[in-house]
Amino acid sequence: MSKSTVTTRREKPKKPRPDFPLYPHAVGKWCKTIRGKTYYFGRWDDPEGALNEYLDVADDLFAGRTPTGRGNALTIANLCNEFHRRCQAKVEAGEMVERTLRDYTATTDLIVRVFGKRQSVEGLRPNDFARLRSDIAKRRGPVSLSNEITRIRVVFNYAKKNLLIESDVKYGGAFDRPTKKTLRKARAKNGKKMFDAADCRNLIDNSHTPELKAMILLALNCGFGNSDCAKLPLDAVDLNAGWLDFPRPKTGIDRRCPLWPETIKALRLVLERREKRERNWINRHNGQPCPLVFLTKYGTSFENDATTVTHEFGKLLDAVDLRQSGRSFYALRHTFRTIADATRDFPACRAIMGHADDSMDAVYNEGVDDDRWQAVVDHVRAWVWPK
Repeated sequence: MSKSTVTTRREKPKKPRPDFPLYPHAVGKWCKTIRGKTYYFGRWDDPEGALNEYLDVADDLFAGRTPTGRGNALTIANLCNEFHRRCQAKVEAGEMVERTLRDYTATTDLIVRVFGKRQSVEGLRPNDFARLRSDIAKRRGPVSLSNEITRIRVVFNYAKKNLLIESDVKYGGAFDRPTKKTLRKARAKNGKKMFDAADCRNLIDNSHTPELKAMILLALNCGFGNSDCAKLPLDAVDLNAGWLDFPRPKTGIDRRCPLWPETIKALRLVLERREKRERNWINRHNGQPCPLVFLTKYGTSFENDATTVTHEFGKLLDAVDLRQSGRSFYALRHTFRTIADATRDFPACRAIMGHADDSMDAVYNEGVDDDRWQAVVDHVRAWVWPK
């Protein structure tokens, strides 16, 4: 007589919650199928332990990598959080501008999105950075790609420089920046970052707010960029004497510039309109007066949102049909320098722009006479409004 065999099957447990990423397997463990292969984690009676095991290796498995042991390894999340805290401290100390912090924040968000928060930094391999580069290249042109790669390297180099990791980051050859030839071709395709004189007059005459008109004039008169306008303090401007003394926020280089009559007139109108805006500022800042020239209509500073300048200028470009790739508000600064260079007084041009001069000549140069500053800005003014 044959023996009968009775097999007792345990009833599989239900998921502890609807969004639980694992499923129960008949072997008594929680599982996940990834890239066509089944992986086993903790026992049925310990779903949270199984989830933690899964999360430790999920990023590697989905990326097709052999999981690396985590332990106390530096994760992407920890690196990005530590780097962001350091950048925030630099902003509070005046060593970094808000715009740079925003750029780095977007970069760390990108790193987390592609690599995952729990990925070990030292577990990254060249093929991971190649994948990151391909992700960026799908959405960015060569110039933007090059800038992004530079920022990413700054983030990861921070880990090695501050002893957060022991070994060098393994970028590999596929994470190189675009070649100089590629960048030159991309810039040529985008066109020159400047306006002609007729365009400049058009922008000045059709500015939809006195504040924007004054900013455009400062860009053409003094080579100002967005942040220069946003951070311009009241005590830097002497409208009676017609001079501006304002170190460039980005470099801290001393900068002095004579103002055109048109710029003085525009700034006077801005200051006349400023009273109501400053009341809104004072209400927001516990009675503290605003030290800046430019305020938005809401009584907020352009310094806190430098893209406001870009936004307002973009509306003007559309209104006068001058929208073109590469020609943003900052193109006015390019325009100033291009025209000013025709004076051949390069030290004076560089000083107005707030550019550092690391040449040996600069060691012996103790300053620029006011007449030379005046000659440069007069030349640009004559170009904008030829007789």
